[in-house]
Amino acid sequence: MVMDDNTGAARFLPDRLDLAALRRAAAGCQGCDLFRNATQTVFGEGPAGARFMLVGEEPGDQEDRQGAPFVGPAGRVLDRGLEEAGIERDDVYVTNAVKHFSFTLRGKRRIHQKPTAAEIDACHPWLASELAVVHPKLVVVLGATAARALLGKDFRVTRQRGEPVPLGEALAVATIHPSAVLRATDRDEAYAGFLADLKVAARTA
Repeated sequence: MVMDDNTGAARFLPDRLDLAALRRAAAGCQGCDLFRNATQTVFGEGPAGARFMLVGEEPGDQEDRQGAPFVGPAGRVLDRGLEEAGIERDDVYVTNAVKHFSFTLRGKRRIHQKPTAAEIDACHPWLASELAVVHPKLVVVLGATAARALLGKDFRVTRQRGEPVPLGEALAVATIHPSAVLRATDRDEAYAGFLADLKVAARTA
């Protein structure tokens, strides 16, 4: 699962693959240009051997400042969903397909910018290494960018959400990113669909 070529993040991978070594190595990653403007690398968090791995898109503004995934508004939606779906937070490893915040400046505000396909591919060795080390039973794929990274460019979350699909030795269930709940015109409806998908993940694992 781990890329061994010399492109993107692959050349920054440590010889020893465990979460602590990966996190230290990722802090110095310059596999794409996103490191230039981001505050820091935001690596995944959670226990090795977690039953669930949740993969989002990229760090947001708060994640970039705090250095931890899913600590902003979308993270609060995710925490609520996990609790209501009966998924224990201690049994979850959370990460993103891209480890640096991609943004454009609008005045003093940093506005989220979707990572490019090249940036997703450049960062993939970190995600592949996390999957290999954590070895989850169920991967929850949060949104289109994570789906592109894990399930290929032809996978469509809108058509295939909530359906368990093979992913290596694990199964994957795709759903919308929790930030999409916050952007939705009808947040209650969007959250209900998001929660239904998490419940499928909980039953499948």
